[in-house]
Amino acid sequence: MRKTIINKTVENRLSSDLDFLDLERLAQVEVTSECPQYPIESALLLIDNSEAGWQAATAGEQVIRIIFDQPRTIEHIALMFEELQQSRTQEFVLLWLMDNEAVYREILRQQYHFSPPNTRYETEHYKVRLNQLKALELRIIPDISGGEACAKLKQLRLG
Repeated sequence: MRKTIINKTVENRLSSDLDFLDLERLAQVEVTSECPQYPIESALLLIDNSEAGWQAATAGEQVIRIIFDQPRTIEHIALMFEELQQSRTQEFVLLWLMDNEAVYREILRQQYHFSPPNTRYETEHYKVRLNQLKALELRIIPDISGGEACAKLKQLRLG
């Protein structure tokens, strides 16, 4: 296992070392809800905006689905979640749909505990090999204890 100890201070953006896809040109997105002040474009577009990010309009489980116009091969999935206000344990699930298939396959499932002000960010970078990817789905359960937290996503990048 390759392991690196990193500085505890986390920047408010993901690494730009990779060549991420321009999702605005290549795909459409579906969301279960969004707060007008924090639209999904803020989390998906390749802009350097520290205030960017998506937030659900309602509490509870949310789904973000990226549907590609043409099947793609994806090798990197980078996510950043942010919680500045309340302690909670969040779970997210990444699923993918291969072209010409009808059933989503699970890539991974992960839980993370936010405890502001000390642990406010969760940044994940996954190296994957998803050939003929037609759709990627991110399911977020913002508080696994059933609390009234709204899901938030600072950034999602695919490459």
